[in-house]
Amino acid sequence: MKAAPRTIQQFELSPLATRGVLVRAIEDPAERQPEHPVAMPHRDAHYLLLLATAGTFTLSLDFEAFPGTGPALAVVFPGQVHEFRAQPGLRGWMLSFDPTLLEADLQQALEEGLRGPRQLERDSAFYAQATALLALLTSVQQTEAANAHAARAVQALLAALLSLLAGLVQPAEPARPGRQPRGPWLARAFRQLLRQHYQHWKQPARYAAELAVSVAHLNDTVKEQTGVSVSGHIQQQSILEAKRLLCFTDSSIKEVGYAAGYEEPVYFSRLFRKVAGCTPLAFRQKFRE
Repeated sequence: MKAAPRTIQQFELSPLATRGVLVRAIEDPAERQPEHPVAMPHRDAHYLLLLATAGTFTLSLDFEAFPGTGPALAVVFPGQVHEFRAQPGLRGWMLSFDPTLLEADLQQALEEGLRGPRQLERDSAFYAQATALLALLTSVQQTEAANAHAARAVQALLAALLSLLAGLVQPAEPARPGRQPRGPWLARAFRQLLRQHYQHWKQPARYAAELAVSVAHLNDTVKEQTGVSVSGHIQQQSILEAKRLLCFTDSSIKEVGYAAGYEEPVYFSRLFRKVAGCTPLAFRQKFRE
């Protein structure tokens, strides 16, 4: 019998979530959910925060495997292809939450400051605060059914945890008096639109129109804030998705290019080589060696 073609399965947030938040203790056997197998490459439509207090694990993010030993923390972003393998004795929490609960400045801090698992100091203030908040989140979530007001507390505790984490990975600069510069906001707004529309919006003018600024202003601001032009970001985001499809599915090169937003296979292959340094086929073969 012919094997089924490989695809990237995507999972939505569990209906057990409270106000868009679900926390589970890793040692809890219920964490091993047959409807959401974590030990296979997949995507989530939500964020996943892992805090390991003890034990070892391997977290694969897109094309790289990261070994981790507790205490350690990692964040998986929506749409990121990942695979999680825990060794016996791993302890800690897995926290899933809806993307709408993460404010733009915190999102930027996490994206820029977390590229894989981060080792934590067991005697640090952050570790003590994070474990206390996760323990409290677990307790409140268990009592939420009996107390309607507890549902709001769940989101408040999540916000506190994410703010502490953002401060750990990207300490904020002291606030300056007077009007704050608009550049950081514009760059964040552009990247938010990019994540949502990169497959269909390939021209910088489309993003500029949505943000009510000129193309030149948007490009100058984004390049000043990130070091990469608007067109460069569009290409990078599109080719990242193409790489995921090349590695984790059996789609043809033409199908991958179309899914990434390019109808012309020759143009897609040329752009892929420009951004990735090799052809789509060579990238797939190298990953699967």
